[in-house]
Amino acid sequence: MKTIRIGLSVLALTLAVGFVPGTAAQTWPAKPVKLIAVFPPGGSVDQVSRIVAQQLTVQTGQTVIVENRGGASGSIGTAALAKADPDGYTLGVVFDTHAVNPSLIPNLPFDTTRDLTPIMLIGTGGMALVTHISQPYKSFRDVVAAAKAKTGNVSYGTIGAGSLGHLTMAQLGNQLGVEFNHVPYRGGGPLMNDAIGNQVPLAIGSVFLVSPHVTSGRLRAIAVTSAKADPKLPGAEPIASQGVPGFEVYTWWGIFGPANMPAALTKRIYDELAKAVKTPDVADKLSAQGIDVLAAPPDQLDALVRKEITRWAKVIKDNNIKSGD
Repeated sequence: MKTIRIGLSVLALTLAVGFVPGTAAQTWPAKPVKLIAVFPPGGSVDQVSRIVAQQLTVQTGQTVIVENRGGASGSIGTAALAKADPDGYTLGVVFDTHAVNPSLIPNLPFDTTRDLTPIMLIGTGGMALVTHISQPYKSFRDVVAAAKAKTGNVSYGTIGAGSLGHLTMAQLGNQLGVEFNHVPYRGGGPLMNDAIGNQVPLAIGSVFLVSPHVTSGRLRAIAVTSAKADPKLPGAEPIASQGVPGFEVYTWWGIFGPANMPAALTKRIYDELAKAVKTPDVADKLSAQGIDVLAAPPDQLDALVRKEITRWAKVIKDNNIKSGD
C-alpha cells in the first residue's frame, strides 16, 4: 500500500512540475509555431509576417509557418487566433483595422481587449495622400480649397469602407468643415490601379502602398499623415503643417496571442520577437516598407489599441460609417 502511495505522490509531483508557470517559457519553442497573417497574401501584413517568421525560424531552430486567414478587415483571422490554445504556438499579426473593427463590425466574434494577449508592437507608419500627375492638386491645401468651393466635388479612394484612410479623411472633413466624397475599393491593388489610371483623382493609403508609384512618377504625393515628412515621398508635407495643427494618424502592425497566456511565456516570446525585428537585415526590410520599427512591449501595444479604439469609435459614430459604406 505504501508503494502505491509513493507512486501516486511521485506522479502528482511530476504533473505539478509539468504545469509550473515558466516551464513552457523555458522550452518555447519546442515545436513549429503558427503565425496567422490576418490579411490575404501580397499586402503589408503578409509581408511583415513572412519577414518576421523567417528570422524567428533562424533564431529558434523551429519552423515558423505563416498562415493567411484574410477577410472582414482582419477579423476572421483574429477570431481564429482568439480561439487557439494559449500555449505560444499560435500567434497573429494584425494591422490598424484591429482597433477599428470593434466599432465597425456588428457582433464581432471576440472581444478585442479581453480575448487576446498583446505581445509586441512591431512598428508604425504614416499614410500619404496622392494624386495622378495630371490632377491640379499640389498640396492638401489645394484639396481643401476645392472641397470648400463645391461640396462633394472632391473624391478620394481608399482600400475599403472603414479603413484608416476612410476614417482619416472623415475626421479631417469634420475638423475643417468640408465634405469629401469617399470611393471605397476592395484592397490596395484595385485602388492603385485606378489612381494610376486617373479613374479616381485622389487616393490615401500607407506609405508602403503608394511609394512605389510615386517613385515611378505616375502619382504625386501631396501630404502625409505623420508628424514629419517622409524621405521616401519628397515634397509631401505633413497635414499638420497644411492647416490642421497637431493632426497625426499612423498605421501600425502588432503581434498578439490568445488570451490567458502566462506572463513568463509572453515575455519569452516578446524577447525573441524583439531580437528578430531589431536584426539589421529585418529592420532594413521593414523600414523599406515605410515602417518605423519600434519593437514595443505588450503594455505599449495594449495602450495603443485602447487609445485607437476610442479615437475611431467617435469618428465612426459622428459620421454614421457602416462597414458597407
